[in-house]
Amino acid sequence: MKPTERGIAHLRLATQYSLQGLRSAWRHEESFRQEALVALVGLPLALWLARDTVDFILLVLPLLMLMAAELGNSAIEALVDRMGEDYHELSGRAKDLGSAMVFMAILMVAMSWGSVCLSIFFFNP
Repeated sequence: MKPTERGIAHLRLATQYSLQGLRSAWRHEESFRQEALVALVGLPLALWLARDTVDFILLVLPLLMLMAAELGNSAIEALVDRMGEDYHELSGRAKDLGSAMVFMAILMVAMSWGSVCLSIFFFNP
């Protein structure tokens, strides 16, 4: 059911639903917990490593994108599973595409962290 509230009330409800989603992901999704822990380690490490704001953003945003991709993948899997346990080509494709989304986000994290760390440790004047 779509909320009818507007303004601050709508913002409060949207925040409440988002926090419910994060709690649900933490409770039910092992991959989300693992990626959240990587982000919790990565955030202070990014603060320590970053030479400037650009380095910090290049280290932190891909971690957040990875968590967002995992949430999207989990949502796709939940919808497909709700529809039934029977195999269907489109259900399999949806799950594979969700998994590919997470894989691409992992590649973004690796490329960004690799590039920044190479720059800091090997090409720093």
